[in-house]
Amino acid sequence: MRELLRTGTGALLAVMIMFLGSLGLWLGTPLVWLWIGSQVDGDTSSLSLALLVMGAGVLLTVWAATKLLSALSNRYRKNRIALGLPDPGHGPLEAVLVASAGVATVIFSVWFLLFAGASPVPIGINL
Repeated sequence: MRELLRTGTGALLAVMIMFLGSLGLWLGTPLVWLWIGSQVDGDTSSLSLALLVMGAGVLLTVWAATKLLSALSNRYRKNRIALGLPDPGHGPLEAVLVASAGVATVIFSVWFLLFAGASPVPIGINL
């Protein structure tokens, strides 16, 4: 943590934005495009069109998020180099993506098991 604080405010801000962007990638993208697909299906009664719109939307959103996260990672690297610190490569971005995927998995699991009405035991099996 001390190393991260030594890199400056701009670098710390870039890492925080990378984390929030990564959470948006794991949680926001699927939710938004599922909602949009449901609206398309509701308006047109065409599941094929809804799936096409969702698939294309997810691909474009992931592409844009990847570009944004890569730019933020490059900004973080430039801040470190400007301070005379060694270039970390894209290691911080990889760490942020893994950490945010873990957080997203926990959030999804809590929602699925506690709030979505799902049962951890398959239907029809008596314990």
